[in-house]
Amino acid sequence: MNLFPDEGKRLLEALLLCSAEPLTLKVLTEITDYESSEILDLLSEIQRDYQQQSRGFALTEIAGGWMFATYPEHAPYIEKLVKPRLSSLSQAALEVLSIVAYRQPITRAEIEEIRGVSCDSSLGTLLDRALVEEKGRKDAPGRPILFGTTTDFLKYFGLSSLKDLPAFPSLPAGGEDDRSTDHTICS
Repeated sequence: MNLFPDEGKRLLEALLLCSAEPLTLKVLTEITDYESSEILDLLSEIQRDYQQQSRGFALTEIAGGWMFATYPEHAPYIEKLVKPRLSSLSQAALEVLSIVAYRQPITRAEIEEIRGVSCDSSLGTLLDRALVEEKGRKDAPGRPILFGTTTDFLKYFGLSSLKDLPAFPSLPAGGEDDRSTDHTICS
């Protein structure tokens, strides 16, 4: 398409502002007919522009795509405005979410083995809030459901991928710190 750089930046800004989800490079190339390298250059320019202008938000690579996001230091004020749904997660739900994030894909029985108690309610809450989803079935007797985190999980925690999770000091016996699963957004 090869528009002038300023027009290309305005086009990408408009697309990013109109999308509630991070936009992947694939989606941006399909919509704009720009080459991937051109889009990456324009996104870098937009990021620089916003940093130089000291705006209240920035263009951020998150959950396998790009979107505008506010700065972490503004979070307490924004939370007062939007009252995020995660603030009402119970301690048990947060524990289950942590286990799923670090051990995915994981079955309900494996979560319960780690926690030592039932996780039905917590897992139901996480599924309802789209922080966890079914990822398939384990090749084991009964073919139990495997659970993993979603792109909403990545967005809420400001992660580009699961590789950005902080290192976990140790896991219960049999667990490894395997964060090789990567999420991308397919808008």
